[in-house]
Amino acid sequence: GSFMLVNTSGRFAGQKAHLLMPHLKENDTHCIDFHYYVSSKSGASPGTLNVYVKVNDGPIGNPVWNTSITATWNRAELAISTFWPNFYQVVFEVVTSGHPGYVAIDEVKVLGHPCTKTPHFLRLQSVEVNAGQFATFQCTANGGTDSSDRLWLQVISFFPSALRSGDKNEFTLKGISRKKCKCNHSFFFLTSCVSEPPVPIAPPQLSSVGATYLWIQLNANSINGDGPIIQREVEYRTSSGSWYDIQPVDSTSYKIGHLDPDTEYEISVLLTRPGEGGTGSPGPALKTRTKCADPMRGPRRLEVVEIKSRQITICWEPFGYNVTRCHRYNLTVHYRYQAGGQEQVREEVSWDTESSHPQHTITNLSPYTNVSIKLVLMNPEGRKESQELVVQTDEDVPSAVPLESIQGSTFEEKIFLQWREPAQTYGVITLYEV
Repeated sequence: GSFMLVNTSGRFAGQKAHLLMPHLKENDTHCIDFHYYVSSKSGASPGTLNVYVKVNDGPIGNPVWNTSITATWNRAELAISTFWPNFYQVVFEVVTSGHPGYVAIDEVKVLGHPCTKTPHFLRLQSVEVNAGQFATFQCTANGGTDSSDRLWLQVISFFPSALRSGDKNEFTLKGISRKKCKCNHSFFFLTSCVSEPPVPIAPPQLSSVGATYLWIQLNANSINGDGPIIQREVEYRTSSGSWYDIQPVDSTSYKIGHLDPDTEYEISVLLTRPGEGGTGSPGPALKTRTKCADPMRGPRRLEVVEIKSRQITICWEPFGYNVTRCHRYNLTVHYRYQAGGQEQVREEVSWDTESSHPQHTITNLSPYTNVSIKLVLMNPEGRKESQELVVQTDEDVPSAVPLESIQGSTFEEKIFLQWREPAQTYGVITLYEV
């Protein structure tokens, strides 16, 4: 047995004296049995007797037992359990109040068996909870308790903000790391209490690409966090904009469908382990782009804006991505006409595709000539044509009558002339003047 006597006379309030017991490492339940005495002639408490239990030489924590005044010697029991590889040390502390008197501890014994009066608490089973969630568990005692018994949940001091009080013998703890439950001087350890939701280490892998779909391999065998994996989901979003979707997946590969062509997507995998809050954050993202799709249709409402003798200006209905199905495309003007007895075929790129009133002027045409015009919309995946428009250019001044073709026949009172038509009439000749 150990003994400590503190004379508080002449002491300032708040001074402390300590009695430290040897470390206890046995994987067993112990009973700490001791006698104590706190008294003064004035009736005012000379100080407070606190008992602490330090675990693994860690922080001293809160007192598991205390008293401030007794008129006679009293006996107390503390029921304490420890489980390998943990150990603990009982610390008796006297804190003076500034009043004269005596505080004494005597016959401190460590018994290798349960206490005769104080109930012993059953070992608390491990409670698994996902990080950020709350675990509820009970400290259950073998033996009777009364209303004055104190029950606590004590968190190791690395996590002082994790404690949330419950009722007398039920406690809720936010899952953050290994926890310690202390119930009426008995210690219990929750090991592997907190599981980190799983997060894939690597991004998914691309298998094949289409205009409106992407085949991916989840590539989620290597994870940070804890398993088992009970659900896999694919989260995909457009790189620009706020649209996103999540789809459950039941295999290691997945086809994401109904996508927009020629659009960049970011694809991540979400993994879920059992329990509330078991879904981890999205893993690293795969950035990839869908292919272009064949244009939906050709340009519409091809019309004439202006006709001249040697040029034609045309316009058409504006169109956008919903028609082109690709952000890379071009629009060409194809036209053909007869010149010198031969068909001429031409094409020109139109750069006026972004305008709200797109138009294009074809120049260097022959006057009074039928021109067949169509627009061709092309992207890397295909082409679509508009309907063909046939337009005749205006008439123009004809070329000269060939001089060598003029022949004259003279008579007594007249001269008869004849000649060939001009090489280019450029219209209907209505009058020759001599």
